[in-house]
Amino acid sequence: MILSQYVNTFGQAMLARYGERVHKVAIDAGFTCPNRDGTIGRGGCTFCNNVSFSPNGRQPNFIADQIESGRQVLRKRTGAKKYIAYFQAYTNTYADVCELTRLYDEALKEPDVIGLDVGTRPDCVPDKVLDLLVSYQDKGYEVWLELGLQSAFDETLDRVNRGHGFAEYEEAISKARSRGLKVCTHLILGLPGETREHHITSHQRVLELGVDGLKFHPLHVVKGTQLANEWRRGEYQPISMAEYVSDVVELINRTPDDVIFHRLTGTASSDVLLAPAWCSKKWQVLNSITAALAKQARRANMKEMSGDTPRFPESEALVFSAV
Repeated sequence: MILSQYVNTFGQAMLARYGERVHKVAIDAGFTCPNRDGTIGRGGCTFCNNVSFSPNGRQPNFIADQIESGRQVLRKRTGAKKYIAYFQAYTNTYADVCELTRLYDEALKEPDVIGLDVGTRPDCVPDKVLDLLVSYQDKGYEVWLELGLQSAFDETLDRVNRGHGFAEYEEAISKARSRGLKVCTHLILGLPGETREHHITSHQRVLELGVDGLKFHPLHVVKGTQLANEWRRGEYQPISMAEYVSDVVELINRTPDDVIFHRLTGTASSDVLLAPAWCSKKWQVLNSITAALAKQARRANMKEMSGDTPRFPESEALVFSAV
């Protein structure tokens, strides 16, 4: 079973577009966040690890060095020879445009780096930043803007101290898509107080506004966070692996074929992860998602062979890769 048989994955989309493997190389460019430095708030989101991601404790290497480290790993693991510089840590548009240009240009100086993937918050993408990203796209680079929405429910965003609401996301994606920028939206499953119905509604609202890519991530409890304190007091119960897999499959089935999935799960390192334990088992989760999708496909094929017209509920509709 191969996930890309059932899902339009980022890897397969890049393979189809460029004729060879293209991988993201994660970069920590030393950014902070307006929800941590006092501009919007302090302490960040309740699930943000204030210890391992403290700007004072981080000493990022030069961007070129980080790309080289990632390059060495990916070449051995996948044979990839082209890369996208993934500005991942914190809010990667939270600086003056001149500084952003310097950092992005540094990454693009590498001859095998063919584009940028910039992760940020919906309230940190002013027009000048969007225009800068468009300028790289106009030069032929592969450019993605990743917006961390997490939930479309303002009450949830308030509860986790996100510092923005759904309205900021609506404005950001409207401006980005009007410029022709590709947008990947992050959604977290298992946020406090949310159920499958919340996940479905958030996903639907994102699709209605238009999106080019999606990332799903289970909420995990890590050390040094407010969420960890809530979990210890019994005020937060993490989503189970079975629930997560079921919800991800549900959302995949509701997603148009042309939307690219950049990620279907996420992990935390064992030295900071508190719960749930299954969040350290990336491949077990991905294999379970793939198995569930494969089971649906077999059932659909059996019905087709028997001459029955499949009448699955919406949750059992099939989505196949556009690649």
